[in-house]
Amino acid sequence: MAELESEIEKKLIDQLCYGDSQWTYRPDIRTEEQLLANFKNILEQTNKAKLDDTKLTDQEFAKVVNDVSHSSFYEAAKWQIGENGKVQVHVPRGNKLIHLDVLDNEQIAGGTSVYEVINQYKAFKTDDENDKRDRRFDVTLLINGIPLIHIELKNKQHSYIDGFRQIKKYIAEGKFHGLFSNVQMFIVSNAVDTKYFAAAREAELNRQFLFSWLDANNQPVCDYLEFAKTVLKIPMAHEIVAKYIVLDNDRKQLLLLRPYQIHAIESMRQASKEGKSGFIWHTTGSGKTMTSYKSTRNLLMDIPSIQKTVFLIDRKELDNQTKKAFQSYAENDTIDVDDTDNVDTLIEKLANNDRQMIVTTIQKMRIMIKKRLHEGGRYYEKIKKLKIAFVVDECHRAVTPQTKRDIETFFRDSIWFGFTGTPIFEDNKYEQKGDLPQTTDQLYGNNGNPLHSYTIKEAIHDSAVLGFMVENLGVKNLKEEEETALYESERHMRDVLNVILNQSYNKLGLQNGRGKTYEAILSVKSIEMAQKYYELLRKVVNDEDELKINEKVRKALPDFPKFAITYSITENEEASHVNQDKMSDSLNDYNKMFGTKYSIAVINDYNSDLNLRLARKDKKYLDRNEQLDLVIVVDRLLTGFDAPCLSTLFLDRQPMTPQNLIQALSRTNRLFDNNKQFGQIVTFQSPKLFKEAIDKALLLYTRGGDGKPISENWDDVLQKFIISLKAIRNLAKHPEDIANLSPKQKKAFVNLFRDLDRNFAHLKAFSIYTDQILSKYGFTQEEYENYAGMYKNAAEELKKSNENNEDDGPDNLLVYDDYELVAINKFRVDFEYIVQLLQGFVDSINASNKDDFKKKIISLREIFDEYSKENPKIAAIFSEILDNIEKEPETFIGKDMSEIITIMCQQVIKTEIKQFAQKWYLKEEGVSYEVYNYRNDNLANESKLKDSIDYAAYKADNPNGVLKYTYRSMMIKAFKEELMPEISPLLIF
Repeated sequence: MAELESEIEKKLIDQLCYGDSQWTYRPDIRTEEQLLANFKNILEQTNKAKLDDTKLTDQEFAKVVNDVSHSSFYEAAKWQIGENGKVQVHVPRGNKLIHLDVLDNEQIAGGTSVYEVINQYKAFKTDDENDKRDRRFDVTLLINGIPLIHIELKNKQHSYIDGFRQIKKYIAEGKFHGLFSNVQMFIVSNAVDTKYFAAAREAELNRQFLFSWLDANNQPVCDYLEFAKTVLKIPMAHEIVAKYIVLDNDRKQLLLLRPYQIHAIESMRQASKEGKSGFIWHTTGSGKTMTSYKSTRNLLMDIPSIQKTVFLIDRKELDNQTKKAFQSYAENDTIDVDDTDNVDTLIEKLANNDRQMIVTTIQKMRIMIKKRLHEGGRYYEKIKKLKIAFVVDECHRAVTPQTKRDIETFFRDSIWFGFTGTPIFEDNKYEQKGDLPQTTDQLYGNNGNPLHSYTIKEAIHDSAVLGFMVENLGVKNLKEEEETALYESERHMRDVLNVILNQSYNKLGLQNGRGKTYEAILSVKSIEMAQKYYELLRKVVNDEDELKINEKVRKALPDFPKFAITYSITENEEASHVNQDKMSDSLNDYNKMFGTKYSIAVINDYNSDLNLRLARKDKKYLDRNEQLDLVIVVDRLLTGFDAPCLSTLFLDRQPMTPQNLIQALSRTNRLFDNNKQFGQIVTFQSPKLFKEAIDKALLLYTRGGDGKPISENWDDVLQKFIISLKAIRNLAKHPEDIANLSPKQKKAFVNLFRDLDRNFAHLKAFSIYTDQILSKYGFTQEEYENYAGMYKNAAEELKKSNENNEDDGPDNLLVYDDYELVAINKFRVDFEYIVQLLQGFVDSINASNKDDFKKKIISLREIFDEYSKENPKIAAIFSEILDNIEKEPETFIGKDMSEIITIMCQQVIKTEIKQFAQKWYLKEEGVSYEVYNYRNDNLANESKLKDSIDYAAYKADNPNGVLKYTYRSMMIKAFKEELMPEISPLLIF
């Protein structure tokens, strides 16, 4: 028999309070009143001297409570950063302002920090429309009386995902208000598996961002008691919510570092204390920018002897991209991130007396020490003597061995930390040049080992990045002397473009619908080839070539493909003039496509805009009008560029070195949405050679380990599809047979169909897939869709059964809420997409010119018209908002469109409820309760609503009215058939 949750809860509390862990159990804190009283007592004790040993008055404490109650977890996190580690509230008393310390993040495991555990806290229902039930929280950890870590537990009969859903539900209900609005970290466990995640709004919570804890050797810590020993002990628990949180100011999100990031930072801190250098091997795509930011920042904060930390980057595009990320993270931090516009600025920042974190390029650093600083000069000795820590992004290529030696020779007291996803090993070492280092380890030196490693295989296993799907196309066994002629021919180029345009429907997510598709990069061997491809593609798009885009693609996206090109216009001096002319032509195309005004004179601005457009991290790029589908490059964007919506890399060139191959492949495997399941690679030259090169690179950079494969081929995926299809047919030979299955069999079908759905979607992503392939197995797209329809029915039935039996065993778990079909076509504009589109439009109002503004208004109206077929009521609200934006755009700048839409929907709902209540002689609050709790065509408490009718008033107004019993039945019928059809479309929020 499975352990009771109460037993699991008790064991967790015992572990937290065991030995020297410093947590104290407080069974006396179960209500908000008790929680506030405890917080007040701790606050008064901590600030005894500041308060002259007096208590806070009720009025003073009410202000404190208001100041520590936040509108969102993100706002709470901003407040908790404090100043110089101290988090304060300010209370007026008499003619002075008292600054009271609430948290001290520099006095972890000491000083005034108080660590307490509470459980079974009663979160009572409020007057809020969405908050109609009392709840009990499992376990919460308080620091100085403030709830900062919250834990929901399940027994082994349930999944930890049930705890995740529970937390989502509590957030949606508004339970985390007041002091509980300060929670930064959630933990869910079913005793045998434990996950943690950052606090966020209910709509922002995603199962993809539930993290397992890994030890320093990347081994998972699953058991809840082991998790408590490892992660929730003091000082670790306090450090996680104080030192290992990053605020993304651009996205207004709270981010918790993953375990491997924390271990890397800790290893750097330890090395720096010992005066040692070293390198971090974290696979590309695993969040190195955030790790490097936090490590560079923590070196400055934790090691008093370090005067400056310098983050070195190569190339201007990376400088801009990384600088923007760093400044977003540092916006609410306790330190400044300073970028260097020029060498003079770099000199000024190094020479001043501030302890700073500086972001600069290796090029500026070289110019400074080689040409600008001279012995005997004003700042020469001061800068030369700095105790400085260098952190280098992509250290195997950003700083050459000679350059590093030059900088080290100048800065006599420096330590170095390199970050790389692709270290240089003995197998692929640099060419020998004198006595210069040839490998990453020799360059950064740590006795043969990185300070911390997290390989691509480990990252895929942990779902930190996606695996790869590789297709090696092209002519096999081609003679070497035939290659150049074939690969540079228009016939070959057309074959390549045909795959990209007509055989990549699923690769590029065209089935996802407008605005939700993915992007691709086509990389070729030279600028000349890139230009030829651009010109040929332009002809195809203009219908001036024999290659045609097929109807299926045109129907999905009439404006596909939207494409661009980028390369260095001065890379080859002889060809520079030609390159500039051709780039001018492509810039004109780009300007027409997006209403921009770029020219050769501002080519760097064009490249920056292209990067932003590809990255799609700003909400304005959710608009299809602002998106690209394909970019043609030689080497640009193949390293250091982060675009989660980029799904596919097409390579029409010969294989690169192992490190460059992995870097290029890793542009594609960032996490994005539920439909993106792999980073997809398609090669068009030397298939055998490419397979060997990719296999070698993956082997070199995975370093063994277990887990799912990181690269899959057609045969493997086809076999999985066949097996999942057989499993479905063994249970139900035809879709209509599903209706006759028992509830237990339907649950089995739901799980089996998900496997089929994933495998079918994966199969369709291959370029060689055609619908005709299915005929061999007696299967069709139509049959899949029929099974999908039965799947939805079965899942809803199981979901309803679970709602009616919430506390039953594991057979009644929710099975549908967290899964979305990925193989089905989704030509549908949904609510969330439009809200994001509106937000992106509003956020870009300041930057929009009048023509662009009008164009976007027209585009949005077309989208609303499409959406009105699905939900005319919400579409009408969208149109009303757009009318108001068109009239007074400035009044919407900085506004949260989701909040505006929600308020408008609620106003309409409230009006409908009021009218219904008046018509049927009911109280508004009773009707409102039934509206918000209406499920599966059933009222929550039909009898109660009937009893609340003021029948006497009805008879007084209608002497010849119907009998009471008849009137009550008529009201319920009207509620179901008249009121709910009007209101249901508005309950989407």
